[in-house]
Amino acid sequence: MKLKSMRMKLAAAALVALGWAVPAMADDPPTDSAGGRYSFAKQADGQGISYLRLDTQTGEVSLCSRKPVGFACEAAPEDRAVLENEIARLQRENAELKKDLLSRGLPLPPGAMPPLAQDGGTVRLPSDADIDRVVDFAGRVWHRFIDAVARAQKQILNKS
Repeated sequence: MKLKSMRMKLAAAALVALGWAVPAMADDPPTDSAGGRYSFAKQADGQGISYLRLDTQTGEVSLCSRKPVGFACEAAPEDRAVLENEIARLQRENAELKKDLLSRGLPLPPGAMPPLAQDGGTVRLPSDADIDRVVDFAGRVWHRFIDAVARAQKQILNKS
């Protein structure tokens, strides 16, 4: 009986503590833990205090504001056309910078690809000499392969 009353008192204490903690947590804005997934920035608007939340893994931005029960976050609208125009501008600028480096005889940074031709590009076709060398090489490889198969067959027949 004593154990049962002890459990009841412990459960009641836990409920009281939880009752105090929940409203306190609902009033406080979410905080960023060091190295956490989200980063918050306080924003003052005409309706009170809100927070911008940046998801550091996906780059998604949300606006978090106080609601009757705690805070709620809604995804911030994106202007896709503005983003695409900026991407295109940066790609053009990048290509121009690469062309400028190459025209000065300077190497591109490690991992950088040479700029793509904007004028449709011209493709250099192999000459007859290039084709003859490739055909000769393929012929030599083919003959070596056939010789290896013939040797393997002779070895198998000699063993049986």
